[in-house]
Amino acid sequence: MGFVIDPALHPSVAVTGSEDRFPVRRIFCVGRNYAAHAREMGKDPDREPPFFFTKPADAVVDSGQTVPYPPQTQNLHYEAEMIVAIGTGGRNIPEADALNHVWGYGTGNDLTRRDLQKVAKDMGRPWDWSKGFDNSAIIGPISPVSKVGHPSKGSIRLTVNGETRQDADLEELIWSVPEVISILSHSIALQPGDLIMSGTPAGVGALKPGDVCTASVVGLSDCTVTIGDPV
Repeated sequence: MGFVIDPALHPSVAVTGSEDRFPVRRIFCVGRNYAAHAREMGKDPDREPPFFFTKPADAVVDSGQTVPYPPQTQNLHYEAEMIVAIGTGGRNIPEADALNHVWGYGTGNDLTRRDLQKVAKDMGRPWDWSKGFDNSAIIGPISPVSKVGHPSKGSIRLTVNGETRQDADLEELIWSVPEVISILSHSIALQPGDLIMSGTPAGVGALKPGDVCTASVVGLSDCTVTIGDPV
């Protein structure tokens, strides 16, 4: 069997200390998973059930790249996140077993067209255009669990041109990584290669062409992106 057009290359992200790469199947993102960020977005941070949105796998961009300022926005935002890389799939995964399905962790930046997101919210429409655009998932090298364990506390921060904009602790996650994995798996079968962007802390803000933005999570490789001119 052949293909009627050439298939696209499989999206992937770097692996810390290796020339091998982690293949990306899907990207799930947890919305408003830090209470302070929920407040700055005008929402109640009470521990209501988590909600999710997705990004296409080919939105991934390696750390160290320059990406063009995206079209149709005047308010591009950064969002530092810890990335969870699934190595073993499953359905209805118990919370107590969830971490056994994790291959590794990384640092990411969930770029967001905030003005388009606001329009979608106001009109009761999906967020896709504000979250799932080209080059919107900046992801640093994934570190295997065998080397970094399961980060659950410590610094998550982001700088723009060397100035700190986000500064929080992983302990502030409303829904922990095991909880998120379990909840997701009760709705959709997780598969090897799935990535989970676990949420961003308070301090989100705008980027402009020329900005150099670096997200970092304790014990993991940094994730840096430079914002280029619009195409």
